[in-house]
Amino acid sequence: MQTANVTGRSHLYIFGVMLVFGLLGLLASFLLSVERIEQLVNPNSQLFCDVNAIFNCSTVMQTWQAKVFGFPNSFIGLMAYPIVVIMGVAGLAGMRFPRWFMAVAQACFGLGLLFAYWLFFQSVYAIQVLCPLCLVVTISTTLLFEALLHYNLRENNFSLPAHIHKKVLAWVKKDYDKLLAGIWLAIMLAVVLLQFPSIYR
Repeated sequence: MQTANVTGRSHLYIFGVMLVFGLLGLLASFLLSVERIEQLVNPNSQLFCDVNAIFNCSTVMQTWQAKVFGFPNSFIGLMAYPIVVIMGVAGLAGMRFPRWFMAVAQACFGLGLLFAYWLFFQSVYAIQVLCPLCLVVTISTTLLFEALLHYNLRENNFSLPAHIHKKVLAWVKKDYDKLLAGIWLAIMLAVVLLQFPSIYR
């Protein structure tokens, strides 16, 4: 009974994270898309996420990194995050996804994570300006990847050998994956503070 309760809480955490941060990522993508359209219609307009010289969406939007595939990157979020939201709702409703589906979803989340952090480091070191809404997308993508990885490791959707899965399961039950995600985000915060020391001055 205790194991079932632990699994139930873990299930609620996993798909709750997917729903909440899927919605947050979708909202950020929507606002970025609206702001980009506003910028194109009124080039001299002041966007609401233009906080100062460091946190400035307008500057980032005008770079080639903001449209890697020939259209605003935020359009990708408008296509991808609704799928995440649906998965979150379905998971909370008790739906069990096929093993192959969740493995493919992990690969897609991984690609999204790599892209998000490529953009993050481009923003920090190449553009040297931060987009607040882009940071929301990066954090959301990180936590979504971690939550799905937690689920896939728990359910052995990667078809690991029994003896390896037993060790991984013990690791997951101690929430070490959550700890690593927290440490990673703390490191990214440190990167920002080191690159932009004027933030805390």
